Amino acid sequence: MSIRISPSILSADFANLERDLQRISSADLVHVDVMDGHFVPNLTLGLPVVQRLGEVSPVPLDLHLMIDDADRWAPRYAETGAFSVTFSAEAATDPVSTARAIRSNGARASVAVKPGTDLEPYLQTLDAYDMILVMTVEPGFGGQSFMPETMAKLTRARAAVSASGLDVWLEVDGGITTETIVTAVENGADTVVAGSAVYGGSPVDNIAALRAAAATVALTS
Repeated sequence: MSIRISPSILSADFANLERDLQRISSADLVHVDVMDGHFVPNLTLGLPVVQRLGEVSPVPLDLHLMIDDADRWAPRYAETGAFSVTFSAEAATDPVSTARAIRSNGARASVAVKPGTDLEPYLQTLDAYDMILVMTVEPGFGGQSFMPETMAKLTRARAAVSASGLDVWLEVDGGITTETIVTAVENGADTVVAGSAVYGGSPVDNIAALRAAAATVALTS
């Protein structure tokens, strides 16, 4: 299984985002956190900036919406041309309809669940989604420590996806390092978000190191 690396620009220099996007051209995607200061206490960027990022990014945009009223806003973010739009399960009143609207606007539809959120309702409607994001920290801020207790949820998701035969990606986000990426991949992740582990030094070298660490799972499994 090939592991996709999605660097988070939450750890990039916001005054030089185009430059820092070019520095991750060896990645598979770029993870763009959209926060509204309500669903989470942090505030980042909105539709106009996302639109512009898509125009200059060397890799497809992997949007992660940590905002209220996902049913209304997620389809609009899909209209930016983003490759994937993830909305927070806890911010949607009708997740399946929201996912359908994202797809109809041209993006892959993904749902994210917080560490304390029950995953089972989303596994029961698995065909509505192209990806499930299992948060491995509480959403809102970068630089947090990986929560190993979330791995039981990821393992359950991998079993459900494998049993379904569907092409649903499983993403993890939060506290990813060259050590914790191994744990995540062992438990079923195929798409990995990393912020400071990429931007804390040479992004090219750090992306290569994360790929090499993830590859050890395939070599030993």
